[in-house]
Amino acid sequence: MKTILKYSAVIMLSFAIVGCSAVQNANKTQKGAVLGAAGGALVGGLIGGNLKGALIGAAVGGASGAVIGNVMDKQAQKIETAVPGAEVERVGEGILINFDENSGVNFATNKADLTVTSKANLDKVVNVFLEFPDTNILVQGHTDSTGSEAYNMELSKKRAKSVVDYLKSKGVAANRLSMEGLGQSMPRFDNSTAEGRSKNRRVEIAVIANEQMIEDARAKQN
Repeated sequence: MKTILKYSAVIMLSFAIVGCSAVQNANKTQKGAVLGAAGGALVGGLIGGNLKGALIGAAVGGASGAVIGNVMDKQAQKIETAVPGAEVERVGEGILINFDENSGVNFATNKADLTVTSKANLDKVVNVFLEFPDTNILVQGHTDSTGSEAYNMELSKKRAKSVVDYLKSKGVAANRLSMEGLGQSMPRFDNSTAEGRSKNRRVEIAVIANEQMIEDARAKQN
């Protein structure tokens, strides 16, 4: 999938409004699904479900934002090259990555274990994350609609944790990582079909500048 660049001011404004609303209105169950918010305040601002809107809301803006955006462009391109099946989207000053069955990071029904293929594809992403250390990373776990909401919420947490634990085992610093489970609440595909359910058993990753990257970007403007 080709990288999608978001530069329209109208689109950015609409996402910002949606994102703020999503975070403010996230229910207690969703907020309670956050596991180990180790990534700091910047990633904490992404918690609540709508990653696109939250990434826009977290933007620094101005000349510093342009510097950060250039770095994120390079990182997104490398992720896209490393895992061609993943959907890599540049949103605001961050990156949104959707891993599903096409990218090889998927899950069997009722399972949170990473397959051999999933680990191999995550290895490719790890190399890029290590190359760009001044970023924070939020991993979201999702499920299909099979089973109860409560069960799926716990399952989605486990899926996010499986990915975070694997990234840590490969050298990504724990203080860069946060995770969140959203259960069946945010399907991207039709849960009435086997194909749609398979694609909804997924993880999504948001990549955002950390405090160091922001400070460095501001310093370049002085």
